[in-house]
Amino acid sequence: MERRAFLERSGAAGLALSLPGGLAASRPSAAVTRQSAGYEPLGRVSIDNAAEAVVGDDGETAYVAATTGFVTVDVSDPAEPTVLAEERGVEIDGSPLTNLLDLAVDGDRLVVAGPAQSVSPVGSDDQYLGVRCYDVSDPAAPVPTGAYETGYHVHNCYLEDELLFVPVNTVDRNALVILDIGGDEITQLGYWSLLDHEPRWGDIVWLARYLHDIYVHDDIAYLPFWNAGTYLVDISDPTDPSYVSHVRTTSLADQRQIDDPIEPVYGLPGNDHYAMVDDAGDLLAVGREAWATGGSDPDRPGGIDLYDVSDPARPTRRGSIDPPRTIDESRRGGMWTTSHNFELRDGHLYSSWYRAGVKIHDVSDPTAPERIAWWRDPERTGFWTARVVDPGETFLASSTEAIPNASIDGALYTFPIEAGEQADPPSLQAPEDWGDDDTDATGNGTDTGGDRDSGGNGTGDADDSIPGFTGIAGLVGGGVALERLRRRGNVQD
Repeated sequence: MERRAFLERSGAAGLALSLPGGLAASRPSAAVTRQSAGYEPLGRVSIDNAAEAVVGDDGETAYVAATTGFVTVDVSDPAEPTVLAEERGVEIDGSPLTNLLDLAVDGDRLVVAGPAQSVSPVGSDDQYLGVRCYDVSDPAAPVPTGAYETGYHVHNCYLEDELLFVPVNTVDRNALVILDIGGDEITQLGYWSLLDHEPRWGDIVWLARYLHDIYVHDDIAYLPFWNAGTYLVDISDPTDPSYVSHVRTTSLADQRQIDDPIEPVYGLPGNDHYAMVDDAGDLLAVGREAWATGGSDPDRPGGIDLYDVSDPARPTRRGSIDPPRTIDESRRGGMWTTSHNFELRDGHLYSSWYRAGVKIHDVSDPTAPERIAWWRDPERTGFWTARVVDPGETFLASSTEAIPNASIDGALYTFPIEAGEQADPPSLQAPEDWGDDDTDATGNGTDTGGDRDSGGNGTGDADDSIPGFTGIAGLVGGGVALERLRRRGNVQD
């Protein structure tokens, strides 16, 4: 395990803020010590090719997808996260299960899914497409318990009890599949298709209606279908899922007017990438992973929109958290500041923004989300996700190597759940300008350090600029050329 000596800058002292919305005032002793130097991580451990991270029910173990396998980490002491086991080189019946960017855990059961996109012809003998189950009752010694071959790539998955939810994405299918993994054999129970529900979405390029992720709460599955919007589907009968409602920020008619096939995949509006609800199921957050494409407005990175879904049949948009801004907001520029994965818990949103860092927002009033903590180190980190470890105390975030034109460490970080300001935060400008905080995102002006997270008026985090389809990037160490795979892949548009 590698410990980082966190940089303590000699600039502005940390600003301790009051803890709104029930953020616990107590925190680990390590956090008390570090707060004097400003808000910063508690601990760090290196993990090559880290991607998605989840937390076990014990609140002491993290599981990190790592391209060729996964890693289990003891986070019971957030100042000393320690690798327990590394399961690399996963094989099923002699075929490798690779490009593992996502995993799910519930109780003693862990599932890894892949490939995020196939790197060889579908059905070839040299690659397994599907899911692998493990018994992690001893996180230091995971035991394989079964597998299921899908015949299609699996970008993400969600596990609840004995039900596994996986997306199907091909040229002619964008659908949810529900698997029963509780028996001796894994079997399919149910199926729900966007194109069965709204066939006209089949008129646009398949990546622009991609089912990117899945979240389930109280018998409702939340399904972000990229530009087609986020769908709420009743899965109380897993053998017969049914439509409830949806939200979207663009229309099929508008999508049909776009000539460039890449613009609707990379650029706003749309790009429903990740969605989840809070503990009560009343507040829905939809993250939009996007970049500037040179297309029509809004031509910028994607943020997070908040919806009231207390009546699931009538979602109502309440507010938004806009992304941090930077000089080059293109995907190829490598200075990614778009929203990625997050967690809603106890009136707070814990979010990752790639090289723009991690944030905590109080969203108890979703019309006016309030940022209460933010930490970033764009030269070294690009955060994939943020997950609560110990409510009111700590959360974790995984830093990924999957950003092109960047040199970033794969690692798992732990953070205190407390309000605060990072001392002398690094710039979000182009890499050659790191450390020069006298220029704003347009090349003029001075860093004010302000924060304008808003209720959706387009000004949120505007001043934060001064100081994917994750699957489209390339994982540096793992050889996962996801840009090539998504644009060319095994299926031609």
